[in-house]
Amino acid sequence: MTGLSLPQRTLPLSDPAFVADPYPLLAQWREETAAFFDPGLDRVVLTRHADISALLRDKRFGRSVLHRYSRDELGWPPPDPRQVNFDAFNDNHVLDSEPPKHTRLRGLLQLAFTPRRVEGLTPRIQVILADRLRTLGDTFDLVADYAEPLPVTVIAELLGVPHEWREQLRPWSAAIVKMYEPDKTPQDQADAERAVLDFSAHLQELLNERRKTPADDLITALSQVESEGERLTEKELIDTCILLLNAGHEASVNGLSAGILALMRRRDRWNELVGWAQEPGSLPKFKLAVDELLRFDTPLPMFERIALEPMTLFGHEVKVGERVALLYASGNRDPRRFEQPDELRLTREPNPHLTFGLGIHYCLGAPLARLELALSLQALCRTFPNLRLVNETPEYTGGFVIRGLARLPVSTR
Repeated sequence: MTGLSLPQRTLPLSDPAFVADPYPLLAQWREETAAFFDPGLDRVVLTRHADISALLRDKRFGRSVLHRYSRDELGWPPPDPRQVNFDAFNDNHVLDSEPPKHTRLRGLLQLAFTPRRVEGLTPRIQVILADRLRTLGDTFDLVADYAEPLPVTVIAELLGVPHEWREQLRPWSAAIVKMYEPDKTPQDQADAERAVLDFSAHLQELLNERRKTPADDLITALSQVESEGERLTEKELIDTCILLLNAGHEASVNGLSAGILALMRRRDRWNELVGWAQEPGSLPKFKLAVDELLRFDTPLPMFERIALEPMTLFGHEVKVGERVALLYASGNRDPRRFEQPDELRLTREPNPHLTFGLGIHYCLGAPLARLELALSLQALCRTFPNLRLVNETPEYTGGFVIRGLARLPVSTR
């Protein structure tokens, strides 16, 4: 891909200043052009909400292309033997599959991942939060001590993961998601391979146990769901559980910690939430606030789609197999779609943010993420109304595709 018909820009993905605050540069580029070509990424990159939304719903693009074409037909090199197990996992779950496989997998998952099951987690989430808040002192790291433990615990309990290996879930997930960054290293490949193998082995053991002794958990439900004679294969079930862990907490951890940072910097908005927390029945308000926080500072700023057929995009000839990058973080601040997009409005309605995606790949776990984040915010506001930042310059992990805070020291006084 050359992108000669488009303006060229290079996203400074390794620049700590850009990772810490990408929005000024994204705003400048969004106003200059709806699309540009990034020679480093070798991608056309879309910047505006309407164009990103349209492409997410465009059936000429997908998350995968190998269901239609071989690597030879696409001119792609053979698979990298250093990440064969990661690739097998990535090619087999619902997020990176396309119809008809995607339709079958998502339909089966929805039978097990029901709204009733998600809402039924509310009392347990509240207990987990209360237990966690009791352990926190006058100062603590909001990322490691509060944002991280809840999603890991909830997805572990939802799946039915035994307590004795729950502490390994976060390291496995962290190793796997590094593979989605453009600058992954050979060590990242090795770590992801080991994480997929170890996680798969543990899940296989758990699956064998649940087939002998079913339980009220998601892995049992996934092993039993059937629709029109279709069931999940053993490999699909295991890869789905790995995906649920990764997708089920990476965005939640990063979304909550970035949201708290935004609120700490806008004291009037934090105080508004503190007031809501004293009101009975305020959870729907907190869910509205969660959507706004996920729009305002997007935890997964950039996604991709692959062209399934040749087309012209902004005057550029896109070939089959070429990737297009979608700057969710830019689209979520587009003034063409959001009034005063750089303002944090906790009751913003409607709020058509892009954070959970659109179209057939809309995030299956969005209801669980909203519930977790809303309950987390509500409990934090009730318990520590005077919460404040200890350090005004927070530390980021360094990645942009999966962007999050490494630490966020806070004080309760």
